[in-house]
Amino acid sequence: IAALLHDIGHPPFSHLLETDKVFANFHSHEDWGRMMLESEDTEIGIAIREILGEEKTGRLFALYSGLSEFAGKPIAPFLKEIVSSQLDVDRMDYMIRDQANSGAQIGGFDSARVIRALRVDESGHLFAKNWGLPAIEAYLVTRYHLYNQVYFHKVNQLTQEYLVRVLARAKELANVGELVLSESLENMLCNKDLNVKQYVRLTDADINGVLMDWADHGDKVLSGYAKRLVSRRDYHKSIRIGELNAEMSSVVIPKILPVVESAGFSREDIITASIRKKGYMPYSQGIMLEDGRDVVEHSSLIQSLTLASEQALIFIPEVVRDKCEQIAREVIKPSQSRLPTS
Repeated sequence: IAALLHDIGHPPFSHLLETDKVFANFHSHEDWGRMMLESEDTEIGIAIREILGEEKTGRLFALYSGLSEFAGKPIAPFLKEIVSSQLDVDRMDYMIRDQANSGAQIGGFDSARVIRALRVDESGHLFAKNWGLPAIEAYLVTRYHLYNQVYFHKVNQLTQEYLVRVLARAKELANVGELVLSESLENMLCNKDLNVKQYVRLTDADINGVLMDWADHGDKVLSGYAKRLVSRRDYHKSIRIGELNAEMSSVVIPKILPVVESAGFSREDIITASIRKKGYMPYSQGIMLEDGRDVVEHSSLIQSLTLASEQALIFIPEVVRDKCEQIAREVIKPSQSRLPTS
């Protein structure tokens, strides 16, 4: 039950809108999920208590909180590892779903074989049989490629920024009486007393349904972002310099700002995104095999996935892209940068 319900608190568009730039009454999806389960006004909250009773419901919350015991009774480590670890049901679920929904033809892994390989040791922790190693390798490689080619894709990052910005602008306009919102969006953007019953009614459709109208709004900032999202045209373009990090980005931006402004744009037209990805973390948080050793000790492939990575993206209007790239290359040493051919 914990595995099935641990992500029920996600807002529309999942992690993307999990920010106080959008929500007037901001809480993490974990907090909203817990409020939904604790509430006596939600169907799921009522059902959980009817099915589990108060004691098991309390144990469920303790499991979500990562506690090792509840009411004096231990909670087996493997239960927590099923819900949250480097080989948990959440990761396997979203990887399979996102690969299918995005159409990304990368990797793939046999989730059934991974699950069949799992056992519980004498201390109550999960481990995998040695024959499950190839399936675990495929799982970790698929996750690596999904992050690099889907979640962290530059167009995905930019689209996410547009959506947050259009909603933040809508909030500003609504708060000064220049934009009328639906009840759902009013609750999301302006209601500082948003409660759990109002929260669970929020859906992607509440946002998708107004973008077309906002594209024709008189406010150029609101309509600008909305038009891009609706038409998928006139997107900002990324500066094509590889291995650009946050420190380099902070040096480049002041240098390219005069070029952007001289072309009639503003500082808001320099859009940045910072991408940080943890590598596979062995040992204390890792995936163990039956000999008690981490999978990283058995696989040079997994060893290659342990490095963390960081990348910064800078987006600017297309008409100034070439000039901004030239400046950026002059600022950053040639040995630290490259200009891709596509």
